[in-house]
Amino acid sequence: MKCVLFYHAFSSCWNNGNAHFLRGVARELQKLGHEIIVYEPVDGWSRRNAIDDGGEQSLSEVLRLFPLIDVRQYDRSLDLDEALDGADLVLVHEWNSPEIVAEIGSRRAQGSPFTLLFHDTHHRAVTAPRELERFELDGFDGVLAFGGVLREIYLRLGWANRVFTWHEAADVDLYRPLPNVRRRQDVVWIGNWGDDERAAELQRYLIEPISSLRLRGTVYGVRYPQSALEAIAAAGMEYGGWLPAHRAPVAFARARATVHVPRGPYARSLPGIPTIRMFEAMACGIPVVSSPWEDIEHLFTPGTYLRVSNGEQMQAALRALLCDADFAEATTGAAYRLIVERHTCRHRAIELLDIVEGIRTSRHVPAAAFCEEPAS
Repeated sequence: MKCVLFYHAFSSCWNNGNAHFLRGVARELQKLGHEIIVYEPVDGWSRRNAIDDGGEQSLSEVLRLFPLIDVRQYDRSLDLDEALDGADLVLVHEWNSPEIVAEIGSRRAQGSPFTLLFHDTHHRAVTAPRELERFELDGFDGVLAFGGVLREIYLRLGWANRVFTWHEAADVDLYRPLPNVRRRQDVVWIGNWGDDERAAELQRYLIEPISSLRLRGTVYGVRYPQSALEAIAAAGMEYGGWLPAHRAPVAFARARATVHVPRGPYARSLPGIPTIRMFEAMACGIPVVSSPWEDIEHLFTPGTYLRVSNGEQMQAALRALLCDADFAEATTGAAYRLIVERHTCRHRAIELLDIVEGIRTSRHVPAAAFCEEPAS
């Protein structure tokens, strides 16, 4: 198949965790024999901020990591008919502009033969529904939602008639254990501050426990206000700024544990959706301690991570992992096996192909077939 993927950013992951997963899926589709063309806006906010943050070298490194993926930056002069010519599958991520979403949808509605899917990986459905209402999805064949609860929201609000649950996963070609890297820190945290969506949670489950236990570690991410930087320093941790996703495996390998703190809207209103860092950390062989969230879709099995309910439990969990090497090894081993068996980008690429095949098959089923009596 010729797969044309419209992402907000492929080359940049600056405040754009979706890039990690979307890169991995593109890689796996290519390895499965499909032609992959990725379009990203040349002036997208993630690319602009990455460049402003001194990340031009990082953007180049990413493209070298995916040499077989055809990545094209576009501006308003994009010839959309040319871009879509010969496409079998078109995937449009929800961080694209409503205009480009509408234009692609109109071509499908007018009879273009490709399968067209909209991919939602954000909490705007519950925190800013009017932003999603701007998208014209009538021409789309379906929606890929990164959690079952998000799928139900789309169906309940009538935004789409055909919605599939498509969880994120780890790009294990990139995220993998690095046993030759020496563990020099107690804890590493990789995540962005955002819009105060988890300020209280980061204080309770990361900064205060680390300060109380007098641990060493580094916080990586962007959009941290001065007050947060001061709290990190006061806890005895270093602030490392933006860490491009392809460098995260080394950061995980240098630490003995990490913490998973989902943003408030996910934990409160979109249960069952972890951050992608949970998949990636497990794939890298570092034990994970998580603040409260509900794994209502049973993505993870018991023993693959530690779940705590308050700051005191977080301290106890970190102490147990750091003081008991056998316990830590058993946890990381169980987590790694789970990722390899169920949660890789290869798994998700195959799921996507199955979804596309199902949509295509349904197009060619004669209407009368639905009315026929089953054979006795």
